[in-house]
Amino acid sequence: MEKVIPKNGEIELEKNRYLVSETDAKGVITYCNDYFTKISGYSREELIGHQHNIIRHPDMPKVIFRLLWQRIQSGKNINAVVKNLAKDGNYYWIFTEFKTRIDLDDNSVIGYTAHRKSISHDAVDVIASLYSKLKEIEEESSMDDAEKYLNEFLKEQGKEINFVNLLDHIHKFY
Repeated sequence: MEKVIPKNGEIELEKNRYLVSETDAKGVITYCNDYFTKISGYSREELIGHQHNIIRHPDMPKVIFRLLWQRIQSGKNINAVVKNLAKDGNYYWIFTEFKTRIDLDDNSVIGYTAHRKSISHDAVDVIASLYSKLKEIEEESSMDDAEKYLNEFLKEQGKEINFVNLLDHIHKFY
């Protein structure tokens, strides 16, 4: 597929509609609902069989995905705020609930399901500035340094907050 060039246009999502996708354990898309295809701008045929990062926006810091993958590969669910890139180059911010699917026979991870919905601009404002700083650190130094910054940022909040429950706290902005 051709590389998508980001634009500065935001796609407005309908409230109370979910973009749903499923992947195998390696992140290859195995299912996507109609709303997901509509918003992403890709056909179902263009999505199924491809890595989910086909919709990753280049503004997203890599460290966020590293932490997400560590969590879901360990069989734990997580919520996250993500900026995605549509096929036409426009973007959309979403609140995503990642759920790990486990094989009950051997307790191995067999895949992931993601339910995404619109998120308030207040939540985006909070998380976008943090993500921008993390991305800057990654580009100037390393992903490890970005993770160190994130941990320090969370300590400075004066609460017992870690990466996992920081993303969960975003719920308050709905």
